[in-house]
Amino acid sequence: MSGLGRRRRVLAVGAHPDDVEIGCGATLLRNAAAGHRVTLLVLTAGQRGRAADARVAEQERAAELLRAEVVWGGFADGELRADGVTVAVVERVLARTRPHVVYTHAPDDTHQDHVAAARATLAAARWHPSVLHYHGPTTLRFSPSVFTDVEGWLDAKERLVRCHAGQVAASRAVDLDAVRLAAAYWGGQARLGQAEAFETARLCWDPTAGAGPGPLDTRTDLPLAPRVTAAHGLPLVRCTGSAHQSGTSTGT
Repeated sequence: MSGLGRRRRVLAVGAHPDDVEIGCGATLLRNAAAGHRVTLLVLTAGQRGRAADARVAEQERAAELLRAEVVWGGFADGELRADGVTVAVVERVLARTRPHVVYTHAPDDTHQDHVAAARATLAAARWHPSVLHYHGPTTLRFSPSVFTDVEGWLDAKERLVRCHAGQVAASRAVDLDAVRLAAAYWGGQARLGQAEAFETARLCWDPTAGAGPGPLDTRTDLPLAPRVTAAHGLPLVRCTGSAHQSGTSTGT
């Protein structure tokens, strides 16, 4: 990643509203504060946990705080598949946003939507030089080798997560205290005060700029206006398809 001082482009992929904020919200806040263009691809509206309209509105509020664009995949919560259709949606968003770094779920997870999102993103970004996996409440084995210094950013991250108040209140998997405990734990692993952690599928970094990829390190103050779009002709999710209740997890 050369040209460290230039504005960068970042894509964070999540299966549901609140996934990216919990997994890498403080890192995204640092990206936005550095003037980088942040795009969130949210593949479902999380409508199994609560009404889709409510979760869409919560995600849009979080995007406003992040100064980010939201792209909705339009898939049904609980039924996400790492198939050609999902891969094609991620590919089209990658082609339009041309990110320098891609964040997505860790592939070893107990939630089937998270696993599908990770696999579809890896397939779509198979030629991308920098793909990082974030940790979530339902992640299983996780061996990070990249860390972001987020000391001083956790209050802002908590505000991002609180944008999803309805889901946070209803979900046993989301604990605001755990957000801070995780930052302290990963900080200890990284020899920092507080950190967010990432596994690497691939990471290209600029060796002339010190340790770590460019998008995580530069700081300027160039706010970006939020935008909300749908993924290439798919509706701004008010639901696509009905949800079946057997054998699937819901929400985050």
